[in-house]
Amino acid sequence: MFVLKKKYYLIVESIKDINLKKIKKRNKFVIIYRNLTNLEKIIDLQRFRKNCKLKSIDFFVANDLKLANKLCSDGIYLSSYNSSLKPLSQKKKFKIIGSAHTSKEIFMKIRQGCEVILLSKLFLVNYDKKAPFLGVIKFNNYLKKNKNLVPLGGISLNNLNNLNMIGSNGLAIMSEIKKKPANIINRLF
Repeated sequence: MFVLKKKYYLIVESIKDINLKKIKKRNKFVIIYRNLTNLEKIIDLQRFRKNCKLKSIDFFVANDLKLANKLCSDGIYLSSYNSSLKPLSQKKKFKIIGSAHTSKEIFMKIRQGCEVILLSKLFLVNYDKKAPFLGVIKFNNYLKKNKNLVPLGGISLNNLNNLNMIGSNGLAIMSEIKKKPANIINRLF
């Protein structure tokens, strides 16, 4: 079974994590480049950004306004730990995506001007079995208060069908992209 949503947010830590040739649908995918450890060369990022444009894939940079301006990205992604209310000063108007774990963080992201908020964790994650997660019902309750929420966390090939019960217009995937990128992208239609 396939998961049909309007937008798919793919969070990658390296541009090597995803093969753009596998993405066939236009205007459905958003790639969020979130590299915390080793930065790729600017020229490689610019080439990747150009390929995203050619395929009508939105490209966002996480927490780095200078890099976002250099790459002429479509927007900026503000992680949940980024709580700065300092206005984003840039030449062009960026779209802003944020991530949150609690109601307090959701409110902060709204104050920061986020158009879309990735709410984590939807399902139990493999790397922390004791970490709390929302589940489908609790996420849908959050969604009643804020329609711009998108689920993130614990989404894998095994529980992908459960996303059809989520009332959100999109979904966000991070760790599954690294593990099985071709399999997950094929199931998103």
